[in-house]
Amino acid sequence: MSALSDQIVDISKVYLGPAAESFLSRQCKSHLKVDLSALTRTQVKDLCKWVEVGAGLIMDAGKAADLAKRIGALG
Repeated sequence: MSALSDQIVDISKVYLGPAAESFLSRQCKSHLKVDLSALTRTQVKDLCKWVEVGAGLIMDAGKAADLAKRIGALG
């Protein structure tokens, strides 16, 4: 993976635990049409949108928004 992808996974593990990488991979492939390892800084904003939506289905909406915000700071 790239340094950017590693940082995003590390942030996400705090919220999603060991499912973080597979969750992020699905978001990238389904919505951005790119592998997580090939994610660029210009795509981070779009990823944040989908992370907030997807994570909001499985956790508190406030936590999902916080996760998206933390990921967005990398873009």
